[in-house]
Amino acid sequence: MPSSKKIDRRIWEHPILEFKRGKEVRFYFEGEEMKGYEGESIAVALYASGIDIFSWTEDNRPRGAFCMIGKCSSCFMVVNGIPNVRTCREPVRDGLRIERQRGLPDIPRVTRDEEGLESKTLETDFLVIGAGPAGLSAALKAAEYGLDVILVEDHFRLGGQLVKQTHKFFGSKDLFGGLRGFQIAEELSKKVSSNPKIKVFLETLAYGVFKDLTIGLASKKGHYKVKAKNILFSTGAYENYLAFPGNDLPGVMGAGGAQTLMNEYGIRPGDKVLTIGAGNVGLIVSYQLLQAGAKVKAIVEAMPQIGGWVVHAAKVRRYGIPIYTRHTIKEVWGNNRVEGATIVQVDEKWQPVPGTEKDIDCDLVIISVGLTPDTKLLAQTGAKMKWIPELGGLVALRTKYMETTVPGVFVAGDAKGIEEATTAIVEGKIAALTAVLRVLGHVDKAVEERRQLVQYLEQYRQSPLLSRSRRGIEKATIES
Repeated sequence: MPSSKKIDRRIWEHPILEFKRGKEVRFYFEGEEMKGYEGESIAVALYASGIDIFSWTEDNRPRGAFCMIGKCSSCFMVVNGIPNVRTCREPVRDGLRIERQRGLPDIPRVTRDEEGLESKTLETDFLVIGAGPAGLSAALKAAEYGLDVILVEDHFRLGGQLVKQTHKFFGSKDLFGGLRGFQIAEELSKKVSSNPKIKVFLETLAYGVFKDLTIGLASKKGHYKVKAKNILFSTGAYENYLAFPGNDLPGVMGAGGAQTLMNEYGIRPGDKVLTIGAGNVGLIVSYQLLQAGAKVKAIVEAMPQIGGWVVHAAKVRRYGIPIYTRHTIKEVWGNNRVEGATIVQVDEKWQPVPGTEKDIDCDLVIISVGLTPDTKLLAQTGAKMKWIPELGGLVALRTKYMETTVPGVFVAGDAKGIEEATTAIVEGKIAALTAVLRVLGHVDKAVEERRQLVQYLEQYRQSPLLSRSRRGIEKATIES
């Protein structure tokens, strides 16, 4: 049963962000009336009210929020009798009835009323799967040259991971230098939504690639088969996990999950935080947690030095937050949720050093140990794949124009290998311009624009800070 103790984890004052919540809505969680706001997901509204156990496994272990972007199963619940609903992707609405699952749920005995649901076959010049920085930029660029575009996103809003990035982007103004990530998301989303050449499908899942590269889409409005002359997979990435005792307790969360809660929805994910990983993401998220009113107790890094930029490390160090290099997490402990963690020093062989354990009083453990490209759907096209550690795992081989070994199938953004939003924006444009040339034939303006963008990427990646990514790109690039 839900706790009767009233909790509100919402952030009402923030140094950078202003959270414009929609009207108040009322829904029912295991029989108890709960409050949320339009624009929140079910999982977010529950977390804001103090519900951090979302389900139980078959052996009765609790599960809580982890990724918050629909790429794990931690938030599955029963919504209006339908089991396995990804509640981080389901908007909260008046009158919803939500229950937690224990183990595998029963299959509902009701037949879904299909009256009014669409069943169509659609054709388009350019199908874009994923509406983050790569997908939005690609859709706009293709539409600029007159292509008909279908843009598919499983969230109920556009923007991808940009919507939760509060730091300012470096670089030129034409690549949004000086703007914060959420501002870039707003600008791109407005342009896409107002463009008559782009048909947007929100809350829509691209679930399979079939004969002749037909893509299956499913949404609340219906089922669609899409036949596209060109397809871009801009499906992003998912967070890596770590194996340690207690890693499944509610309160162990991916860095991106914490960002989603606090920067997209204005929910403080915890009060006392331990961050695992001192790369750019770990450092940035730790600073953002401070902005959200949390206390970061420590940052732990297994390497002998931090992996992120000095400017980000300096920000958190100014607040007196210790960064323990050559340390890792040993275990997390607590009764049904995180109550503390133990960290330990590691030697040159990455083995724990006995006697160096430190207990950290915390209620939230952030895991920031990298990302893995989400290529499950792309691999169904038959594109040649290769495991490239520098890019985060299994990726598709592709030309410098972002075209895979399957003609007309493109990849951009983190799905092609882990980098960051600026490269994703440029890659999306390059893929779109290549699609334009496939549809329209030789267009001087498109050829020249693509050449300049490819040249920009090559120069951008010459930075010593991007040497690892550059090696990965070289391994993944094939001849045009």
